[in-house]
Amino acid sequence: MKWIHPFSSTLTLYKNAYSGLSRSTWLLSLVMLVNRSGTMVLPFMTIYLTAMGFTLFHAGIVVGLFGVGAICGGYLGGKLTDKWGFHEVQLFTLGGGGIMFIVLGLMKSYLLICLFTFILSLVNEAFRPANNSAIAQYSKEENRTRSFSLNRLAINLGWAFGGTLGGFIASFNYHLLFWIDGLTNIFAAFLLHYLLQTKPVTEQEPKSKPVIPAARSAFHDKTYLLFISFSILYATCFFQLFSTLPVFYKNHLHLSEFYIGMLMGLNGIIIVVIEMVLVFRLEAKQKIMFFISTGAILTAGSFIIFNLLPAHPVTAILSVVLVTFGEIFAMPFMNTYWTRRTIPSNRGQYAGLYTMAWSVAQVAGPTGGTWVAGHYGFNNLWWIAGGICLLTGILFRTAKL
Repeated sequence: MKWIHPFSSTLTLYKNAYSGLSRSTWLLSLVMLVNRSGTMVLPFMTIYLTAMGFTLFHAGIVVGLFGVGAICGGYLGGKLTDKWGFHEVQLFTLGGGGIMFIVLGLMKSYLLICLFTFILSLVNEAFRPANNSAIAQYSKEENRTRSFSLNRLAINLGWAFGGTLGGFIASFNYHLLFWIDGLTNIFAAFLLHYLLQTKPVTEQEPKSKPVIPAARSAFHDKTYLLFISFSILYATCFFQLFSTLPVFYKNHLHLSEFYIGMLMGLNGIIIVVIEMVLVFRLEAKQKIMFFISTGAILTAGSFIIFNLLPAHPVTAILSVVLVTFGEIFAMPFMNTYWTRRTIPSNRGQYAGLYTMAWSVAQVAGPTGGTWVAGHYGFNNLWWIAGGICLLTGILFRTAKL
């Protein structure tokens, strides 16, 4: 029958997209799946705090403190990864972060919520440089982008489950979110300890030499710092997805917490179904900056669409589709870019600076976004976020990186 051939071809494409990755890469992704299946606190933090009686701006400050702690955690995590190794840093930060999620959920005072939000983020985000270094170490040069994509797939599959379940739980008990997020972190630490080796694998000699001298610090690599500055602009806009957009959905589109959770889950489902196959097709083309630029431009469209189409739940779905394809194009190849500038001895530092870029955006995005929305309205926020993303896409494409 005619339909058998295309169906068989599609299965082969998916099989090829997932083949050739190391066992350690798969196990690390399993750990991430467990960890991210409990990701429920941050997506609903602004709604949780406003429900407690805090203003939208004060809620934005708390979410921004996640970013402040993450900046410090990214720097510390990068340093500790190069000094102690990625396995040990991942274990400590997963376990410690889990405990801090539970503690944060017990806080009622605004000042204590701010303090423990910072501590939680400091510990939790120190995990990222170590995790990125582990992915790079467990992968081969020719499948490194797919290895990062598999890790992102695990994160987003967990996000799809956690976001959807979180929306259901938040509709009747916000405090359970903190317990689930914390316990899944701790369980992921146990899995990491028992499933993965404590010593790094020996990395194969790369086919291409690093594009910078091996001894150079990431903080002295001017081209990399330019890339980092563009990444901050892109990520600042992207973080509206977790801060101002949920409030916009609830207060302006009048969507329920459950529907908001479904939208968050849709983002993860699209990534799970599409990303690995798309990256497999694009990985060999070596047009890294073109793909990153395309992702930023699609993200710009995801914000501008709210000012061009009626305020309707379908508009929210279209926005999620655009921002999701934007991150599918941009983020895996952003990881490829920074890893190509490293060797194992300085990889933690480069990963730490990349984590810090996203952490700076996690401060600027929620605080800036909530301030603009509170003073000038959401329509102006979407024009600003869309304009910045569009400019960033042009810069990624035209700058000599």
